[in-house]
Amino acid sequence: MIVYMLSEVFWIAFITTLSGVIVKLCSMAYKSKCKEVACCCIKIVRDTEAEAEEEEFRITHPPQRIPEIESRDNIA
Repeated sequence: MIVYMLSEVFWIAFITTLSGVIVKLCSMAYKSKCKEVACCCIKIVRDTEAEAEEEEFRITHPPQRIPEIESRDNIA
């Protein structure tokens, strides 16, 4: 009974840790400015120029607030 419980705890911890590592690697790959990323048998090719243009547009054109919503905020 104890061996079964330890095995269950081990697998939960192992899968959780492995999932965290995979998520962190994906996050690091997304934030990198590399055009081509290869890991084991996975190869990812990105269009970094389009991503840079999108980020620049997002910085220079902040979201606009709708005046109708602002007037409701002032009433409350």
